[in-house]
Amino acid sequence: MSSVVAPPSQPYLSAPKVGFVSLGCPKALTDSEQILTQLRAEGYETSPSYEGADLVIVNTCGFIDDAVRESLDAIGEALNKNGKVIVTGCLGAKAGPTGGNLIEHVHPSVLAVTGPHATTEVMQAVHEHLPKPHDPFIDLVPDHGIRLTPKHYAYLKISEGCNHRCTFCIIPSMRGDLVSRPIHDVVREAENLAKAGVKELLVISQDTSAYGVDVKYRTGFVNGRAVRTRMTDMVRELATLGMWVRLHYVYPYPSVDEVIPLMNETHASGGRVLPYLDVPFQHANQRILKLMKRPASSERNLDRIRAWREACPELTIRSTFIAGFPGETEEEFQELLDFLVEAQLDRVGCFAYSPVEGATANELPDPVPEDIRNERVARFMAVQESISRKRLAKKVGKVVKCLVDEVNADGGIARSMADAPEIDGSVFISPAEKPWKRYKVGDIVSVRITGSDSHDLWGDVA
Repeated sequence: MSSVVAPPSQPYLSAPKVGFVSLGCPKALTDSEQILTQLRAEGYETSPSYEGADLVIVNTCGFIDDAVRESLDAIGEALNKNGKVIVTGCLGAKAGPTGGNLIEHVHPSVLAVTGPHATTEVMQAVHEHLPKPHDPFIDLVPDHGIRLTPKHYAYLKISEGCNHRCTFCIIPSMRGDLVSRPIHDVVREAENLAKAGVKELLVISQDTSAYGVDVKYRTGFVNGRAVRTRMTDMVRELATLGMWVRLHYVYPYPSVDEVIPLMNETHASGGRVLPYLDVPFQHANQRILKLMKRPASSERNLDRIRAWREACPELTIRSTFIAGFPGETEEEFQELLDFLVEAQLDRVGCFAYSPVEGATANELPDPVPEDIRNERVARFMAVQESISRKRLAKKVGKVVKCLVDEVNADGGIARSMADAPEIDGSVFISPAEKPWKRYKVGDIVSVRITGSDSHDLWGDVA
């Protein structure tokens, strides 16, 4: 690490200001929220600009090459416009070409570098280079902490790390093995978010289905009651708090079968486990799944999907897939397309395989040329677009519950129970012509669907 000018020893007369750049996935976003909460608790203020900040923290992503480049560019911009930069996040755990730290190799003038979920280490670096205010007021921090999402929805991270060793992924090398949060901590955070007016809770982790595996589903205590550290028990607790509960990163383990019936229940408090599952299937061919070191057998997954939909007819299933994985033949890719047609998934993303430095899949034989990878993604998405268009068309004429995200001169932009923020579609609502049909951001309204396309819906307040 390069030397820097020592910070002044006397306390700041006014609250020191910290700029913050948050990159990457929702799990990184919750890391950012924890750091910002601690900064606020200690009396620091945040700056909306580089120029107005006494130093800048950049929370990075290092999952794929494009994310690495974006993070390195963001660090460079912060250094150019401010000069005092602390770096944290997944890229902070990535080695450079000569064995040292990649960030310090590219940007040797950064003040400090930490890995992901490292609030304590980040704050130590902040204290070293920007002294704490003399007398911070802890009561300035709300119970739910500092959040980067809109007031009406929030992410709830239930664990860190992952026990899987997928050959295309380097997350375990950056975030480590699975570490589940204590059940009472998870529920307490959710309770505080509910008190703050949050209407939708998005449960995230690297592997939500595995919650509690590392502690052998240890029993904890929630408001004096014994509750196991286990996905089903946790979801049942969250469903009583009066919020929509949306589950992400759910691996298709048998334990998911226990959660599906909860999606059919509407609780008296207004809370509901949304009939929505984000399940990362990644592929359908058994050989490719084994090369990926993923749970194999597309036949079992098709059976699970059928059983889930029988148990919960309203269920929306979202998934992601990789096309052009090393060694993937045309026949194996066609099997993936056949799976897509058979499964009739509601929301789907597909990515061309991208070599990630440090991933073991890079050593597999028969890499698929880039042009073929991109061509397969285009074919995949064309098939899914047709599926999505037909499935959304079936909603025309129905009344669906929607959460309003935005209100403008053209009406409202909302999301149904089938739509997660930023990754799924939207419901565009006509302006409310009658006073009793007016809505505002954060309202849950009933919308009669009048139109659809391949991704979005249109409707009027019912």
